[in-house]
Amino acid sequence: MTKNTDQYLIDRTLEGNINSFGELVDRYQNFVFTIAIRILKVSEEAEEVAQDSFIKAYDSLSTFRGDSKFSTWLYRIVYHKSLDRVKKNNRQRTYELNEEITEDSLDNLENGLEFMVKEERSRIIKTCIDKLPEEDAAIITLYYFEEQSVKEISKVTDLSEDNIKIKLYRSRKKLFNLLEGYIEPEISDRNGRAI
Repeated sequence: MTKNTDQYLIDRTLEGNINSFGELVDRYQNFVFTIAIRILKVSEEAEEVAQDSFIKAYDSLSTFRGDSKFSTWLYRIVYHKSLDRVKKNNRQRTYELNEEITEDSLDNLENGLEFMVKEERSRIIKTCIDKLPEEDAAIITLYYFEEQSVKEISKVTDLSEDNIKIKLYRSRKKLFNLLEGYIEPEISDRNGRAI
């Protein structure tokens, strides 16, 4: 078994080599934090949840059966720990987003994105994802940034694959509506004057 695979590092950790678990932490810490911050929106809380998630993963490592990727198993832990933190904090977020989206507005959105500098586009996308409800932000992040399949996201979130597809569709529409506000100039009245 090659020394850089997750399974090799898991086996070495279970044999008592704590440094091997440290390599797993190094490998996945950025994305674990990304999932937590997308859900929690507060850096300090996301850092705590990321740390708690790795502690739980370490303590539960012997229960990892390998019927999914280690990353999926780990993302499931951070996803649920993040949602638990949201419930614990009793946060109530309401978002009213226009569910209407037309083909023309999607075309304008895509054309606008082509002219943005890569860093600016990335910043805007992250800002818009942060405005999504926690679960939507996590699903979008898992699907697009971690390139998890619908089946893998289903395992992480305990939602059915059909439910994930529906949530992805709705989350994309919400995200497009948020992005549209950054890209298209707003018109305030019938005369076409910009606000």
